[in-house]
Amino acid sequence: MSSITSGNAEQYADSRKLAARGRLNREYTIAETGWFPWVARQLPLKPDDKVLDIGCGPGWFWASVMQDVPENLHLTLADQSSGMVAEAVERCSALPFGSVTGRQADAAALPFEDASFDAVIAMHMLYHLADQLAAIVEMFRVLKPGGVLAVTTNGVGNMREIYALTTVLGSPPVDPGGAAFGYDKAQAIMHAQFGNVTFMQHPARMRITEPEDVFLALTSYPPGDGASETQLAAFREVIEGAFQCGNGVLEVGKETGLFLSTKPV
Repeated sequence: MSSITSGNAEQYADSRKLAARGRLNREYTIAETGWFPWVARQLPLKPDDKVLDIGCGPGWFWASVMQDVPENLHLTLADQSSGMVAEAVERCSALPFGSVTGRQADAAALPFEDASFDAVIAMHMLYHLADQLAAIVEMFRVLKPGGVLAVTTNGVGNMREIYALTTVLGSPPVDPGGAAFGYDKAQAIMHAQFGNVTFMQHPARMRITEPEDVFLALTSYPPGDGASETQLAAFREVIEGAFQCGNGVLEVGKETGLFLSTKPV
């Protein structure tokens, strides 16, 4: 079954499709600290660190956390999509980092020397890969001894109230990212490679008040973006029914977490 975890070349050629999903999370998540600042505050970064962001996307993370990270970081922004790399470099080059470089790269065959980075960041990207272990091994390789790998992903129960609606499109009623690379798998693979792993879950939930934003987010990737008019009409009806049951509101639970592993010295 096609899903958010497949069709990467089309899905992530640029940030347009990703923006619909980003908006849903940005506009309706309720949390004491937003997702990006929360992640940034957990990262054990130091001034002048060399940081690889693999699967950097359009660079939204770094543009949102300048107040939450040390000064003079040297960023290498890498992604399989050259369009994403270009957008991320343009966005981050305008910010006061020590340096910003971009590189189109395959996470399972990183084009960097051994022990090149103080930290490697892989945010919500490992569920796109066919060989997640190979990518973790590569990230371990390019880290300096004592360096830290930070991985974010979703639990399989993430946003279950939303994904339950997608069955009308032929999708299973679970977060596709969490199903492909959820908490248990992240814990197991990272511990197997590093010998240590720490997990933290972002305390958050969603309160969605606009049905159209749910529709746009869930039709921004397969099978929704290829659905027939009949299927789309049925999907709108299911969404409207969920909001009617909630008196105009859709309450949604979140399972979004951060895993940290340190390369032994």
